[in-house]
Amino acid sequence: MSAELLINVTPSETRVAMIEGGVLQEVHIEREAKRGIVGNIYKGKVSRVLPGMQAAFVDIGLDKAAFLHASDIVPHTECVAENEKKQFQVRDISELVRQGQDIIVQVVKDPLGTKGARLTTDITLPSRYLVFMPGASHVGVSQRIESEEERNRLKNVVADYCDENGGFIIRTAAEGANEKELAQDAAFLKRLWTKINERRTKYKTRSTLYGELGLAHRILRDFVGTEITRVQVDSRLIFESLKEFTSEFVPELESLLELYEGDKPIFDMYDTENEIQRSLERKVDLKSGGYLIIDQTEAMTTVDINTGAFVGRRNLEETIFNTNIEATQAIARQLRLRNLGGIIIIDFIDMGLEEHRQRVLNSLEAALAKDRVKTNINGFTQLGLVEMTRKRTRESIEHVLCSGCPTCEGRGSVKTVETVCYEILREITRVNRAYDADKFVAYASPAVAEALEGDESHALAELEVFIGKQVRIQAEPLYIQEQFDVVMM
Repeated sequence: MSAELLINVTPSETRVAMIEGGVLQEVHIEREAKRGIVGNIYKGKVSRVLPGMQAAFVDIGLDKAAFLHASDIVPHTECVAENEKKQFQVRDISELVRQGQDIIVQVVKDPLGTKGARLTTDITLPSRYLVFMPGASHVGVSQRIESEEERNRLKNVVADYCDENGGFIIRTAAEGANEKELAQDAAFLKRLWTKINERRTKYKTRSTLYGELGLAHRILRDFVGTEITRVQVDSRLIFESLKEFTSEFVPELESLLELYEGDKPIFDMYDTENEIQRSLERKVDLKSGGYLIIDQTEAMTTVDINTGAFVGRRNLEETIFNTNIEATQAIARQLRLRNLGGIIIIDFIDMGLEEHRQRVLNSLEAALAKDRVKTNINGFTQLGLVEMTRKRTRESIEHVLCSGCPTCEGRGSVKTVETVCYEILREITRVNRAYDADKFVAYASPAVAEALEGDESHALAELEVFIGKQVRIQAEPLYIQEQFDVVMM
C-alpha cells in the first residue's frame, strides 16, 4: 500500500506522520529539548564497575550514568562467521573495563524513567543501504532479503569495500541497489568514521563524537524501500535541507519532496491532529460497535476486546469471531500508532472453535506484517490470552506527550467524595485526642465541603456531639478532591 509522509516543523518540535490509504498509521515526535540519543557515539569515563551485575556505569555527560553490560562489549555477531559465533563467551566485567577508564560507546536505548541510557562498545554507523561496523572484517546481509541470488550478489559487491577499518551489514533497502550506490554509501560511512576518530583524539572525556541525524532526515533514510508516494514539509528551511540530503543519499525520494504552503495546518490533513489525540485514549471504537480497551503499564501492555453494541446477525459464536477478526486490524494499527513495545497481552473474546482461534491468529499475523518493527506472536495460552512481543524502538506516544496525573498520581482513579468526608471526620477525632483545642476548622474541596454540609451533615453533627466541640467546614476552590486540612482553633 502506498504511503505519504507529512512533516510538521516548529523551532522546538518536529513531528512526522505516516499516512497509508488516507489513515494515520505512525507518528514520530522529536523535541529539541528532549531529543533522543540512540545512535549517538560518546567518549565517556567508567564511573563504577559492578561485578555482581556483570555491568558498569559510564559517565557520558548526561544527568544519569549510562549502563554498559558485559555482553555488549563483544564483536557484532552478524559480521562473524557461523563457526566463530559459538566461540564468544561473555567475560567477567572486571576483565573488560576498570573504574576511571576512558571508553568509546554508542547509545542503543534512550534513558527511560529512572533508568539511564543503555550502551554498547560495538559501534555501528547506518546509512541508506549499509551499516558500517568498525573493527569487523565480514559482510552481513539482512534476513529480510530472501533471494539467495540477490544476497550473494550484494555480499560479493560489498566485500570489496571491507578493509582494516571495518566491515558492513547490508540493509533491507539495498535489495536491487547497483554497485555505484553501494560504493557511495560505503565511502560516506568511511569518511564519517574518519571524522569520528579525529574527534576521538581531539576531544576530552564526556564528549559527543557523533550525533544521529534529526528526525526528518532519519525518517527519509529509514523509509527507503517503502512505497512512499509523496513527502510534504511545512518548513522551507527543513525542506531545503532535505532536498540537499536526498540528492546526496536518497535520490529516488528527491522528486517526491514538496513544500506545503496550504492555508490549513499540515496535520489537519487526513484528520491527523485528532487521530493523535484519540491515540491517547484507553478506549478504541470499532466500526461494528465493539471496542478495545488498551492499558499501558510498567511491565506490559494489555488489550481487551469487547462486543459492545455489536449484536451480530447469525449466532453468538459468529458475532464473537467477527468482532475478534475486526479487532486484529485495529490492534495492529494501534501498536504502530502508539508505538507500544515489550510484552503485549491480548484478551480476545472467548471462542469455542479451534478453527476460529487459528483464523484470528492468522489475521493478527497478516495485520502485523505491515509493521516495520519486529513482532513475535506466541499464540493462545491456557487462559485464552494471546501473548506477543514487539521490539521497543523508542518511547510510546503516551510517554512522549503525557505525564503522570497530579491528582490521582497515576492510579487512574481518585477517592470518592464520601471516602474523603470520612477521612476528615477520622482526622478530627485523632487530633482531638492528641491536642487540646476549642474548636476545629476543616478545609476541603468544594465538592467535599458541600457533602459535609449536606448529605453527610448528620455524620458531622454526631461527631460534634461525640467530641463536644464545634467543627466548621471551609470550602477551598483550589483544593483537589482528596486534599484537606484540619486546623485547631
